[in-house]
Amino acid sequence: MKKIWFYFVLILIIQSFMACSYNDMKKKIPQSMSHSINKIKFGQIGDKEIYLYELTNNHGNVVKICNYGGIVQSLQIHNRAGKMIDVVLGFDSLSEYVQHSPYFGCIVGRYANRIGNSGFKLDNNTYSLNANDGKHSLHGGLRGFDKVVWDTQIPENDHACELILTYLSPDGEENYPGNMNVRLKYTFTDDDELIIEYHATVDKPCPVNLTNHSYFNLAGEGLILDHSLQINAHKICVVDADLIPTGELSPIAGGDYDFIQKHRIGDRIKNVKNIKTGYDNNYVLDNYQIRKLREVALVEEKSSGLRLRLSTDLPGLQFYSGNFLDGSLIGKNSKTYYQYSGFCLETQMFPDSPNIPSFPNTVIRPGEKWQSISVYKFEHL
Repeated sequence: MKKIWFYFVLILIIQSFMACSYNDMKKKIPQSMSHSINKIKFGQIGDKEIYLYELTNNHGNVVKICNYGGIVQSLQIHNRAGKMIDVVLGFDSLSEYVQHSPYFGCIVGRYANRIGNSGFKLDNNTYSLNANDGKHSLHGGLRGFDKVVWDTQIPENDHACELILTYLSPDGEENYPGNMNVRLKYTFTDDDELIIEYHATVDKPCPVNLTNHSYFNLAGEGLILDHSLQINAHKICVVDADLIPTGELSPIAGGDYDFIQKHRIGDRIKNVKNIKTGYDNNYVLDNYQIRKLREVALVEEKSSGLRLRLSTDLPGLQFYSGNFLDGSLIGKNSKTYYQYSGFCLETQMFPDSPNIPSFPNTVIRPGEKWQSISVYKFEHL
């Protein structure tokens, strides 16, 4: 009988100890935060107030989006050690974006990338665009979507942070035909995904090609040469000395442009001769089907322990290694941006498609909708 009572008391003591240990353990586990959106005054352009919209997910990771240019001004992610680092290049002030930004973090359009000789023919009409890259048109011209103030809306969503941006590009803006209504939706999920959805409609036929032009650095500072990159593409668009496509698609397996298997960005960068030494090329993505989302690129950085997975439903990806950065720009937190301080992965249609019939069609017509989605997912290695 005494033995029975002894075991009974022992069991109660063990259960009590386990309950206390479990409660202590729970106290040590960081509790998830609820996601939130804050609106922060960033400046003013004319009579229009400019804001940063701060989207925080339940991990405490933060993306800040500006209604000027649709700019991703900051993307702060906890690295493997738990330290918060900003993985996109940019400026601390609105005036710097207005005065001399090399498209940091912005939305570009109506046509991302280059249109050769700043013009195209469509339905027996010839359209002459504003040249802003020598004799060519780049990223929408002199005043593309990166330089306009977007209207904003914050929808209710219990599962993620969302921000909607809209803009009416009037008929004749940058000499493009027709009124174009553009709608973007930024979503920052609790799975550390930044999702960008693009929608556009027109009342006259017009080519369209929209993308985001964020410069990434997964270490938060320094150069991106030690980042490892994989791109699911076996061909690139051959370009001339001005980076205008010739229409030819070139296989890349085994060459300096080959990222079919993951390898270090800096391994062969000095062999790549574009306008500036480095990568600035449109990769022809594998397995393209209209509006089919698939993973197209992977980037890893060992010192931070961060991985970026990129998915899109578009046929092209411009990989740009920050070749034109030259140390003349001072960015956030007084960081100097040197050549190769950041890289861009611009999901897109092909450059100069309006002038190359063999490329995927970029023209939409009244009653049609141009739409795409790109997903930037951050993980720990």
